[in-house]
Amino acid sequence: MLRDEGDRSRDVSPLGPDEGVRLYNPYADLHGALDRKDINLYKLPPAPEFLFSEEANIQRRSWNDYLVFYTGVAYVTGALAGGSQRFVEGLRLKEAGDMLKLRVNRLLNATGHRGRNAGNTLGILGLLYMGMEGAMFSYWGSDDVFNGILAGLGTGALYKAAAGPRTTAIAGAVGGLAAAGFAAGKQLSKRYIG
Repeated sequence: MLRDEGDRSRDVSPLGPDEGVRLYNPYADLHGALDRKDINLYKLPPAPEFLFSEEANIQRRSWNDYLVFYTGVAYVTGALAGGSQRFVEGLRLKEAGDMLKLRVNRLLNATGHRGRNAGNTLGILGLLYMGMEGAMFSYWGSDDVFNGILAGLGTGALYKAAAGPRTTAIAGAVGGLAAAGFAAGKQLSKRYIG
């Protein structure tokens, strides 16, 4: 039996002392004719179930998951950073004779334009980074820190490849350093936070 009617799952079975078994009542939130105490509860599995046993052994998310994550996070970060930078610049800028509506309109347009451009740039960088990291993982079959650093180096170099060899080398070094900093921060957060 459930203790309160709003609770959908419980750790203790009324049928027996099964540890780790959660029971599900599909009618717990419904009131009226379906609000009964004598219904059968369904046992929920304690762990995720997989259709194929090979899926249970994979400790890494799929390439598509990482692609969407890196591209999306990079785009949103760029849009917020670029938009907020232009917003602060627009608040400081004041022209004589501007009405409030005109000033607000100019500020919103400039903020959206700068945010969109910065978001697109970082989204492309996230897409390139994940493509290179996924290719290295597929080729070498291991997921280590060096894949990320090499992917960052390749991303920076590929992004600025049309600007000449010197700019390409500098952008590759910056991308590699950024990826190394990201990897170091990830390792520190795993070690000290959780």
